[in-house]
Amino acid sequence: MTTETPRFRLGFLTHVQGRDDDPARTYRNAHELFVAADELGFDAGWVAQHHVSAGGGGLSSPWTFLAHAAAKTTRIRLGTAITILPLEDPIRLAEDVAAVDSLSGGRVELGVGSGSSALEYAAFGKDAARKRELNSENLEVLRRALANEEVGTPGFRIQPPAADFTGRIWQGVFSGDGAAYAAAGGSNLLLNRAAYGFDAPTDEVQRPWADAYIAAWSQPHRPRIGLSRFVFPAKDRRTALQQIGNDVHAAALRTAESGAFPKGLDRDEALRRFHSFYGHPDDIVAALQRERVLPVATDLITQFNPAIPDHDAAIRALELIATEVAPALGWEPATKPEPAGA
Repeated sequence: MTTETPRFRLGFLTHVQGRDDDPARTYRNAHELFVAADELGFDAGWVAQHHVSAGGGGLSSPWTFLAHAAAKTTRIRLGTAITILPLEDPIRLAEDVAAVDSLSGGRVELGVGSGSSALEYAAFGKDAARKRELNSENLEVLRRALANEEVGTPGFRIQPPAADFTGRIWQGVFSGDGAAYAAAGGSNLLLNRAAYGFDAPTDEVQRPWADAYIAAWSQPHRPRIGLSRFVFPAKDRRTALQQIGNDVHAAALRTAESGAFPKGLDRDEALRRFHSFYGHPDDIVAALQRERVLPVATDLITQFNPAIPDHDAAIRALELIATEVAPALGWEPATKPEPAGA
């Protein structure tokens, strides 16, 4: 498949989840995914922040996690998709981001968004009804802090001083207006693996958002569109379903309780609602070649969530993505790390 960009970056996203009550093992396994992805040539590894496990993940402190990942990897970029910005002090967050960026040699990608859990907002004493407003306010301060401007009070700048973050701040959006707003602010675009609240296929819903983003872009540097997709290659469809089918179905039923999906979905419809690509690598390649947003994406971000496959199966899936799926779509592994701010 040819894309409208010379080369897309390949990433993977983990929500840092496990099946047992051993968080140390879950975190260790997630770090092993980063190491494996680094060795396989993935361009970026992403984590999602969740303060409550019911929200779909087990990582509340992404920058602590990424600092450890920085020490275990050599070239892969390290990002959040997303950090829940309204629940953060933006100056304090900028300090963490700058520190991890310095430790990693300039490999940080910062994705932010407003999140969706009312419980998380209540726990942090924030008004969920103001989440978009809080997100915009905090993003303005965060940008200034990472530009090494005075923030908080006259004479204060963060330390360590931040490197150039032009082109490294991303926003997760769920509408065409949100995409245009992200472009107006100079943020890169993050599109979720599923479009909640819509009956149409996710890529049909999201392609106009991507087009609105491109149309609104006016910055001198190249815009980036990160496309998150559920991709789980295996020996065949049956083997893949053994690893992911029940988890995806259960997640869809939970999602239906909030009204984002219809109630009573069967497994096949649950997989469709999560816009899932699974089975033999050849079948996944053929399906991704029909994906409507991928031709304008600069970053393909693969993930297994909401499934929690066995660790060995997850490692094998990463191998198949890097050696069979992505190359068939035109991706080539980078031969050296990208420079900071690339």
